[in-house]
Amino acid sequence: MLIKLAWKSTLNRKASVALTLVTIAISVMLLLSVERVRQDAKSSFANTISGTDLIVGARTGDIQLLLSSVFRIGHANNAVQWQSYEYIKAQRGVAWSIPISLGDSHKGFAVLGTDASYFSHYQYAKKQHLTFAAGRPFHNGQEVVLGAMVAKKLGYQLGQKIVISHGMGNTSFHHHDDNPLVISGILAATGTPVDKTLHVPLSAIESMHSSSHTKPSRIVARKQDATQHEHEHEHEHEHEHEHEHDSKNNSVLLHNLDSKPGDLIGSTTQITAFLLGFESPLYTLQVRRNINQYKGEPLLAIMPGVTLRELWEMLDIVEKILLLITLAVVLISLLGMLTSLLATLNQRRRELAILRSVGARPWHIFTLLISEAIFITVLGCAFGVALFYTLLIAAQSSLQSQFGVVLSISALSTYELTLLSVIIGAGTLIGAIPAARAYFYSLADGMQIKT
Repeated sequence: MLIKLAWKSTLNRKASVALTLVTIAISVMLLLSVERVRQDAKSSFANTISGTDLIVGARTGDIQLLLSSVFRIGHANNAVQWQSYEYIKAQRGVAWSIPISLGDSHKGFAVLGTDASYFSHYQYAKKQHLTFAAGRPFHNGQEVVLGAMVAKKLGYQLGQKIVISHGMGNTSFHHHDDNPLVISGILAATGTPVDKTLHVPLSAIESMHSSSHTKPSRIVARKQDATQHEHEHEHEHEHEHEHEHDSKNNSVLLHNLDSKPGDLIGSTTQITAFLLGFESPLYTLQVRRNINQYKGEPLLAIMPGVTLRELWEMLDIVEKILLLITLAVVLISLLGMLTSLLATLNQRRRELAILRSVGARPWHIFTLLISEAIFITVLGCAFGVALFYTLLIAAQSSLQSQFGVVLSISALSTYELTLLSVIIGAGTLIGAIPAARAYFYSLADGMQIKT
């Protein structure tokens, strides 16, 4: 009977209860969203690379090498000589190696130069190998393999020709027009930076950056210097127009994919970094020490798992600040509920006195008031969870495409349910304050008419 009375009493104060519900719901949504994004961001970063024992690059910071070589964030300061790569991959215990060359792009997407070992040995998530949604790996220096998001966003298909641009960025004024590449394959989606990458053979990178293609004579440079700024925008616009025209006329651009296998390495002299896998974990520390002490050139070898933990330790303070802010928002919403209950308590003194006059005891009044607080808190949490899942569905594709964070739309975890339980418990404790005040109101005080 008390529960039914508390429910009807709550519905009778629609305006104030609705405002309180909204504030609690929004705070719960923020708290759950921050926690889910934090957990899924860690999981997405950890799933980007798997089964790789060492990442080797020019000597720089551990985190910088990891971000540039795996996540395509930032740039490597120096390159690794090909001779050094050949020497290290021949060391005892090395099972496989993957060379990586970065520095070019295509419409804002990174271009990665590598060889056939990339498709055989690169793993993500829990040691999952790359698979093809369509086509096959490149066979020679005139082919390119697209990540899933590149193909989807740009509307490319197998057999289409594309032009790579020099430099990393959305806009480039140096296009490798004389070396167009044919799309030979499209990788299946992985939820990692691989989806936003174009993969080409090292020989293609070397061909595009050879002196005959990238260094015009000084005489030509002087003649073109006066009109360079005038034609840069026009040149870029022409390329955009060409690509738009290409996407509309794909049938004209389709090429035969029955190409003959060719040289994938060419005369490569430098690479950005390379990945190593070992026959046994026992070789990892030994080879890592040898690489870090390598006298041929200053190199750095990092263990991806260890470096990822260091990265999250650096961001730990940011996580704590976000969690404190969301907890503060939850507390403010609960204090708003307390203010609402206390504000209406004085208006309900006659109502409570009437209940006392018909036989209600003080503990009945206490239970009535605290039940109302529990109803409001539970309903606020329920609406907050509904808003949370709505936000997850709306932001899932955007976060994956922009930041590579894959949000999992799954049931609430034990930790998230614990957070909701804490909020409901806190709402119950806060509701006990006005309930305690009502407990001590006397019948005479409630019936007294004050002037």
